[in-house]
Amino acid sequence: MAEALIALGGNVGDVRATFDKAIANICGMTQGELIARSSDYATPPWGDEQQERFVNACVAIDTALDPHALLFTLHKIEKRFGRDRANERRWGPRTLDLDLLSYDDAVINQSGLTLPHPRLFERAFVLLPLVEIRPDGLVGGRSLKDALAGLSTAGIERLPDRV
Repeated sequence: MAEALIALGGNVGDVRATFDKAIANICGMTQGELIARSSDYATPPWGDEQQERFVNACVAIDTALDPHALLFTLHKIEKRFGRDRANERRWGPRTLDLDLLSYDDAVINQSGLTLPHPRLFERAFVLLPLVEIRPDGLVGGRSLKDALAGLSTAGIERLPDRV
């Protein structure tokens, strides 16, 4: 089994309910076990700022799938929840975005899969929930907490727990 860190995001529909269903799909379809789930965070849009705020979260799972099969499965789950990667605008609105952030200590740089995720250390909206579940975590030899300390978290707010 390998530990995978996955970021979830979305800003279309009931995103928090989508997360709950998507996490169940992730665990079921990856033969995975949920190790940790962050709180949900409301975040300003990134890249294309002319849209609704996003909700972001992170999970850690144990999985027997290899990184390529895991990424393929994550894309399949996105599609199941209405995402059409081929026809959407970059950084635009979406029902569900699943990013594979890391897979154990794997370093992969291939077409279609780069690990650790190439923009992980640029995105406070990913690092904040990730540090919540991995406060002393290292990815690619870098401290998640130190990376977060170098970024602005303006406009990011932890949402209350769902009942």
